[in-house]
This record gives sequence, structure tokens and C-alpha cells, in this order.
Amino acid sequence: MSVQRILKTLKTVKRTHTLNPFPNSASKTLIASPSYGTLSDLNPTKFQQILSNPDFNSLQCFDFFNFVLKNEKLISFKPDLQAHLTVIGRVLNARRFLDAENLLKSLSIEEIDRYPFPLLASTIGSCSFESRVKIKLFNLMLKVYSDYKMLDLVFETFDHMKNSGIEIDERTCSLHLVALKRSDQMELCLEFLNRMVELGIDVSAYSLPVVVDGLCKNGEIKKCRELVQEILNKGIKPNVISYNIMIDACAKRWNFGELDSILALMEREGKAFNAETYKILAEGYTSFGRIKEAEKWVLQMHDKGLRADTHTYNLIVSGYCRQGYTDKAIFAFEEMTWRGANPNADTYWALINGLCKVGKFEAALVYISKMQSNGIELDQVIFNLLVDECCNKGMVYDAFELQIEMRRRGFDAHLSVYSKIVSRLCESKQYEEAKMLMSVMVKQGGAQNC
Repeated sequence: MSVQRILKTLKTVKRTHTLNPFPNSASKTLIASPSYGTLSDLNPTKFQQILSNPDFNSLQCFDFFNFVLKNEKLISFKPDLQAHLTVIGRVLNARRFLDAENLLKSLSIEEIDRYPFPLLASTIGSCSFESRVKIKLFNLMLKVYSDYKMLDLVFETFDHMKNSGIEIDERTCSLHLVALKRSDQMELCLEFLNRMVELGIDVSAYSLPVVVDGLCKNGEIKKCRELVQEILNKGIKPNVISYNIMIDACAKRWNFGELDSILALMEREGKAFNAETYKILAEGYTSFGRIKEAEKWVLQMHDKGLRADTHTYNLIVSGYCRQGYTDKAIFAFEEMTWRGANPNADTYWALINGLCKVGKFEAALVYISKMQSNGIELDQVIFNLLVDECCNKGMVYDAFELQIEMRRRGFDAHLSVYSKIVSRLCESKQYEEAKMLMSVMVKQGGAQNC
């Protein structure tokens, strides 16, 4: 079989692939190129000439190279390191990063004994790659070693790039830090981050947030803040994401002392809060029951020209209702509608439940009416609450009518609610209605518990 026929076959196959057709000019060049003889006559020199021939595009070379690899029994040699690197360089230049990564894995991982890193590095150094291709190749190598948890080789690659003046991509490094964090190797995370900082890499965008997140999840918030302060002392400005991660860790752990230190650090550095910062603070303070302070952050948020969303206001409304301060909850409800944050089912549920708990049933009915007028349907939880409150208020017939409406809408009242209605109906000598409900309870298998 001739090389020319192979190339023609590859071209024909690729023409059936509508996503990546060969340019006509390149296809004609391949077919009309001087004969390289039969495939069995192919030698390393001719093979290298084909792979490096600029008249053939990178995809053609890549397909031909793969064909040869799959049919090594038809040739008299094994494609060497130079051939592999030539193809990798060409597909990288064409921005076919996944193809380049797969080829690099076959060299650096599957044949690591044959091609150790020092050999790979020296051979790449002798190749006539453009600077940007060489940078991409070494960064890709760092990623591949990281993916396969070859930590020593990651550090070796990093040090080689540093010593050779090859630009190290921060995003690639951040992927390695993510891998270390997932395996809970935070000490190695810190060591690698420090190497990056010492080299002058700006770690603020991707890498620092990864390490900050890892430390905070382990509860090492103070250590994390001290790391950020060290980073600041070296002239690197952490972004708001890193600060938000620390604030969130403090808020969820109710570590308000450390939280104050982080907020003071942000103020000292002139780092402005974003909407997420305020939301985290509101969640933290409301979960601890400090609703007034949470509301203060929401007001400050508006003063800064930011808009609190429905979820943030729900925290305030729900928090005040849990504490029985329904007047403050209503004020927060009115505030959110005035600010343009539309109440949702959760908002109404918190307010209605809170009003019922403090005996303000008539006020709860007002908000139920508002809820329905805004197109929000009552769910089973609210139905159960209303039926229960009607019973508590002696409004037994209203409770009976409500449970009928519930069943009409496909809901079933809780058995304890049915039991309470039956008891009240019997007390008021409405036996027929009580029997009707007993029948419903029997169908639900709960009459014996009444």
C-alpha cells in the first residue's frame, strides 16, 4: 500500500465528516505530492518529512500519524519521540488542545519509562517550535502529570519551566491546586502556591480562591486570613471571591470574631463588597438569630446601589417571624415589594405561618388573599396550616370547607388535622360532616389513630 493511497483514503473518509472537511487545496497537494513509496518502504526520515511538511495541514498530519500508529506492523520502524512531538506541536498550533493532550498522555504517561521528563524536556527544547507553542506544550505537560497525580513530576516540570524562562499559566496551575484540594493535600497546595508567588505569578484570579476554599472547608479560617495578608504584603491583591469564601466560612460557623477581622481587612484594603458578600452576611446573621444586623447589611447594600434579591429578603422576613416580631416582618415584606423584589411562595409562607403562630389569623388571611392575587397558589402546607388555625379559632365549619377545597385540588390534609376537625364537628353536633371526614380518614388508613 502506498502512502499516497493512504492519504487519499484519509481524505475521502474526512470528506464524509461534515464538521472538519479538508480544504480542497490541501487535499490536492496531498494527492499530487511526490510519491513516498509504499507504506512498507516508509522510513523515519520520510515519515518526519510528511509530518513536518507545511503543505499538509495539521489535521491531515494528525490522521496520517494515527493511521501509522494503528498499523505499525506495515512499517519497519516505531515512530520516535521527534515524530510524536512534531504532531503535538502542529495540533497545538492549530488549537486542537484535546488531540495534543491525548498524544502527550501516550508519551508522558503510557511510555513514561521510555520517555522520562528530562528526555522530553530536552527534546522539546531542541525542536524548532514557536515560543507560544512551547509554552502551551509545557503547560499541557504540567496538567497531564497533575491529572495522573504524578506530583513529583508536576514540581519537576514547574521548576524546569521556571529555570528555562518558560511562561507558566496561572489557570493551569489552579487546576493542579484543585486536584490537590480534592485529595485534601492542603500542605502541598500551600507549597505550590508559594512557589507561584515567589515566581511572580499573579495568583489572585484562580489559584488563591482555590487554596482559600480548601483551608476554609477544613475550618482553618484564621490561617487562611493570615495567608491572604501575606499575599497582600507581596503586592498581590486578592479578588472579592477569595474574601467571600472566607466570609461564608465564618458566617456558616458563626465565627463572628474572625468575620470582623476579615471585614476590617477588606476595609483597610479598600475592597468593595459585591451583592454576594451582602447575601452571605445576611444569611449568616439571620441563621444565628441576629436579624437586626442582617437587615443592617441589606440596607447598606441598597445604599451602595446594589439590589437585594427575594431570597435575601426572605431571610429577614422568616427570621423576624421565627422570633415572633411579625410587625418587623411585615415592614420587611413591604420594604422588599417597594424595592422591586417580588415576594414568592416562601415569603408568604414565612409571613402567614408567623402571623398564625402569634394569633394574628385575620392578618394572615389578608396575606393569603394577596398571595392569590399575585398568582401564587396555596400549597398543601398552607392549607394544613389554615385548617388547623380555623379549628383553633373555633371556626370548625370553615375548617371543614377548607379540607373539601383541599381535596378538590388534589391535596390531603394531615391525619392530625382531620382528627381535630372531627373532634370539633362532634363537639358542635355536626355528626354527618364528622362521618364524612371519618370515611376519608379510613381511606387514608388513619381512622384507628383518632
